[in-house]
Amino acid sequence: MTDTLDPAAADALPTRRPSANPYLGGNFAPVAEEVTAFDLPVAGAIPVELEGRWLRNGPNPDGAIDEAMHHWFLGQGMVHGVRLDGGRARWYRNRYVASASDRSHGRFGANTSVGGFAGTTWAMVEGGGDPCEMGYELDPLGANRFHGTLDGPFTAHPKYDPRTGELHSMNYRWPDLVDHIEYTVVGPDGRVARTTPIPVPDMPMVHDMSLTERYAIVYDLSVTVDLDVFGAGYPFPFTWDGDRPCRVGLLPRDGVADDVIWCDVDPCYVFHPLNAYDTVDGKVVVDVCRYADMMVDDRLGPFTESPPTLDRWVIDPLSRRVAETRIDDMPQEFPRHDPRVGLREHRYGYTSQIKPMEVDLHGAINKHDLVSGGVERHEFGFGRGGAEPVVVPKADRTEEDAAWVLTVVYDATTDSSELHVVDAEDFTAPAVARIALPQRVPFGFHGAWVPDTSVAPS
Repeated sequence: MTDTLDPAAADALPTRRPSANPYLGGNFAPVAEEVTAFDLPVAGAIPVELEGRWLRNGPNPDGAIDEAMHHWFLGQGMVHGVRLDGGRARWYRNRYVASASDRSHGRFGANTSVGGFAGTTWAMVEGGGDPCEMGYELDPLGANRFHGTLDGPFTAHPKYDPRTGELHSMNYRWPDLVDHIEYTVVGPDGRVARTTPIPVPDMPMVHDMSLTERYAIVYDLSVTVDLDVFGAGYPFPFTWDGDRPCRVGLLPRDGVADDVIWCDVDPCYVFHPLNAYDTVDGKVVVDVCRYADMMVDDRLGPFTESPPTLDRWVIDPLSRRVAETRIDDMPQEFPRHDPRVGLREHRYGYTSQIKPMEVDLHGAINKHDLVSGGVERHEFGFGRGGAEPVVVPKADRTEEDAAWVLTVVYDATTDSSELHVVDAEDFTAPAVARIALPQRVPFGFHGAWVPDTSVAPS
């Protein structure tokens, strides 16, 4: 296929929704309507084994917006969804996470991620806001604090342990928590089983965590609350502090805060790890999308400064040292892996290429072979780019890369979006199916494949 959008050819594309705020222009701009469409057009063939919903959450600001101060991480949550069944794309829906009544009263709907757990569809948010429940057809059902058992904050990035059926999270919330974060475990019944406070010297931005069979991994890195930023009127009060100690912590899964093994790393920031696992010699391997710095001067979002690269950290709990190596220099984010190898050693990792902000956000999606060191890139053609790659195991197969990769693709030449299904075993080939969506899906955050066996149709 042809290459993705070439910066030298950017002028050949029409200008869409210009804005002084780069996170409100082009395909970052919100969509105006909640849409329902049935029997979506499909080019190619949808694998009949895909029975469930592809879901994607992201910010969709409504009402008056202060363009000079608006941060990409803020704005009402909106979930986009496509139901697949019997080789057909049965419907597309996009719905605000908060109901119209809640939004009119200033209540915020979780805007960062969405997934299925304990028979429920959950929308979740960065920074400790309430998890929100949504119906199968994406009707908003309001805040659900794990059936009233969650006393503190939650995260947008919990980690699922398929062995125990538990959901694990590292949670922060400013200004309610100013000197600690909380490690929370939710049981298979969707109710909180335990919470462990972990002291920190100030309030770092802890976007994600990692989980192995032995450890819950804490990222206490170089982005933290800055009251001067807040005092200047910016609603997202975090900034880079290169002088702040930067460390990663290994908390034994049955331990308390005093058991955390803290290991220094060079100043950096990590939004998203790919996966983590324990080695036979007692070390921990974590693959991460690493930023050399973050939010130094940009008060509106993360992508105009240091680009993220794919790196590997090998953490030694005995020496408390971290060996850091670069896997790939290409700017890339939103890493995913085959869910069957979560918490265990993985061979393959999938990421989305990050393009320059003045051109586009996404380019190719990548498949990394972390044993051979090879990388394959699935290109979408001029003016098009795929977002977070969601990996879905093929039915009746056990090999790690026997999977389908689902990603939403924005086409800047037509200002439209499609859902693509890519064969991970033939990754550079054209998508096996391209599903036309009735409206564009703005650049947003995170999604999931939720099979009907996890959350049943209502």
